[in-house]
Amino acid sequence: MYRAIEKLVGLARSEGVVLRQSYLRVAKRAAIMVGRYTHAHQFKRARRKLKFLRTRLGRLIRDIARKIDGDGALEAIFVPLLSRATKVRQQDQRQRGRKVYALHAPEVECIAKGKARAPYEFGCKVSVATPVTSPKGGQFVLHAQALHGNPYDGHTLGPMVAELEALTGIETRRIHVDKGYRGHNHPHKFRVWISGQVRRVTASIRREMKRRAAVEPVIGHLKAEHRMGRNYLKGPQGDRINAVLAAAGYNFALLLRWLAMILRALISALPRTIPAAQLI
Repeated sequence: MYRAIEKLVGLARSEGVVLRQSYLRVAKRAAIMVGRYTHAHQFKRARRKLKFLRTRLGRLIRDIARKIDGDGALEAIFVPLLSRATKVRQQDQRQRGRKVYALHAPEVECIAKGKARAPYEFGCKVSVATPVTSPKGGQFVLHAQALHGNPYDGHTLGPMVAELEALTGIETRRIHVDKGYRGHNHPHKFRVWISGQVRRVTASIRREMKRRAAVEPVIGHLKAEHRMGRNYLKGPQGDRINAVLAAAGYNFALLLRWLAMILRALISALPRTIPAAQLI
């Protein structure tokens, strides 16, 4: 809520709207104390400070709404931020449905990871598909897609495989996924192999199932080196574009590595094939 106050006050100052009071100093102190009280497990005091922030944010919203009433140009500038600030003020910790986690990116979702180190992440899901074999050129990304709405992993498998087959022109024979895809919606359920599965597992399939973990370092490279970890493009469309561009950049990096190897081989072969007189 302090961030909403800060954004509203900054926008009002840039547009020349004179506020009755900005509440920046007291709101900043209250936001700091919320974190301190929560860390000390003094939740009653933390709730009191949250109520203080909610009250000041409501006063600021109503003050700006009075000042811009009747001015169409100012209303067009302030209405998007005012609507998001109103949602932030009204939302509750335990409410069901969509929440606003970031004022600059309201499409951001809270994704439960189930890990002790990072129980939650904020953003959107991205599905990544790689070949189950070990290609000589590297582990290329065959398909990458941003998935909004925080869908269940198993419900994304059918459409993702259909798009992958349309993109590559090759029908998938075996699909290896992790345990988060149990209860998937793929039409050919006997083509899908879940990690840890025991039934119908032959020696060759067992080797392929061990290769399923090869997608994890690919995801790590996409997030760390190709900007999939933090998206700088705006809106849901920007998330989809960023996922495709990150996968394309990763594939181009592998291609450039192969081209560099070929170039080194050609350069090393030149002195043996061209006479010294022609090199001068």
